[in-house]
Amino acid sequence: MTFPKKIAIVILAAGASSRMGEAKQLLPWQDTTLLGNAIRNAKASHANSVTVVLGANAEAIRNEISESQIAIVENRGWASGLGSSIACGTIFLLRKKNKPKGILVMLADQPLIDPAYLNAMMAVFNPRQEMIIATAYEDRAGVPALFSKDYYKKLTNLDDDFGAKKIIDCDKKKVSILNFGKITVDIDTKSDYKKVNKDLS
Repeated sequence: MTFPKKIAIVILAAGASSRMGEAKQLLPWQDTTLLGNAIRNAKASHANSVTVVLGANAEAIRNEISESQIAIVENRGWASGLGSSIACGTIFLLRKKNKPKGILVMLADQPLIDPAYLNAMMAVFNPRQEMIIATAYEDRAGVPALFSKDYYKKLTNLDDDFGAKKIIDCDKKKVSILNFGKITVDIDTKSDYKKVNKDLS
C-alpha cells in the first residue's frame, strides 16, 4: 500500500499521573516534554492528522503545547479511564467531514515510539480490510494500535480503564502484531523516568 492512507493519530494524554506525583505529560524529554515528544513523532509520521486528548491538568498541559497543526480535545470524563479518552478522540474525528480510514491510538508516555515505528504500522495497514495492527508486549498486545473503520463504533463505546485491550483481545483473528523490542517502555513512576533517561545516556 502507498501513502496517503488517511490515517489519524490520537495521542492519549488525559491521565492524572497519580503514580508519578506530577503531570508526567510535562516531564522534560530531550528539548521538549514527554507529550511534546509524542506529538513531534506523530507529526513526523505519514499520518494525515494528530489529535491530543487531554483530561486531568488540561489547562496547564494545553498551555505548554507549542506544536502547531494539531487538534486538542478535552475528555471531561477522563477519570473513568483510558477507554473514555479513546472514545472521546474517536468521536471527535468522526464528526469531521473527511473521516479517517484508520485511527492509530498511542500514549504520551512511551517516548521510544518514533516515526519509523508508526510508519511501519501504517505500511502493513490496509484500509479496505477489517483489521487491527497492534504492538507486541511480553504477555499481550496493545497500543500503539491502528484500527480500521470497522472498529470505530467499538472505540466510541469504550469507557473504562482497559482501553483498546478489550477490543484487541476479543478479535484476535483480525489482529496483526508488530514486535520492535523494547520501544514499548512506558513511564509511570519517577524510577521509570530515571531508568529510561539513564539507558539512553
